[in-house]
Amino acid sequence: MKSSSFAVLAIAAAVAAAACSNSTTGALSLSLSSRKAPPIVAAPAFGSAPASAATVVVSAGDSTVIALGSDTVILRSVELVLKKIELKRVESSSCDSIADNGDCEEFESGAALVALPLGTTAAPAQIAVNAPDGLYDKLEFKIHKVDSTADAAFLAAHPGFGGVSIKVTGTFSHAGSRSDFTYTTSLDASEEMDLNPPITVSGGTGINVTLRMDVSTWYLNAGKTALVDPASGNAGQANESLVQNNIENSIHAFRDNNHDGADDDHEGS
Repeated sequence: MKSSSFAVLAIAAAVAAAACSNSTTGALSLSLSSRKAPPIVAAPAFGSAPASAATVVVSAGDSTVIALGSDTVILRSVELVLKKIELKRVESSSCDSIADNGDCEEFESGAALVALPLGTTAAPAQIAVNAPDGLYDKLEFKIHKVDSTADAAFLAAHPGFGGVSIKVTGTFSHAGSRSDFTYTTSLDASEEMDLNPPITVSGGTGINVTLRMDVSTWYLNAGKTALVDPASGNAGQANESLVQNNIENSIHAFRDNNHDGADDDHEGS
């Protein structure tokens, strides 16, 4: 069963209800996207190597199909455990260096299981808080490996996530052969994404930031020329480090007030 998205997290609703709501605050929302990042178009340098092949991504029903050559990865669910999701004010050096730092707006502090929207039927994943007026220039969060002791309550609600931060299910097709897979990783990493230019919350305005995790790149080989079996990225397998690096490199945050999954400041990106 797929997990519920950010939109139904009771903790997020409680944070929003507790925040101040007046002319010096604005609605600040965070959306999740699995949309493929746009290609970077540049003229090739003389004598340069040919560009790597590009994946084709198709949304179908509740699944996302990633194709490269004759091989495909069909993603049926992508679940992540995120923790300490915060937006940092321009004047603040760090969200986590000072306990209870008022210079950072906190969407979620405890471990939260979220599902990336896939296919054409998934509802947008989104949470919101009321944020004080100001400039915000970084999104900080942690991809969190569930600890059986510290996260006992979370694990009781989501069995099977012990020692896991990301779980993906789907089907891999290669050379005419199909096999179902479950990919899990214990990736445990703090992420800090620049918002350039900074976003401005002012006079009760609503601002949305989208956190995009481009799943089309997760199972590419080192040369970006072929898909690897997602199961080969599991712990102890040949592509464990490769897939983890691909996941970390796939993350991008940007202002997205029209909720179309594209960067408002670089439309088409």
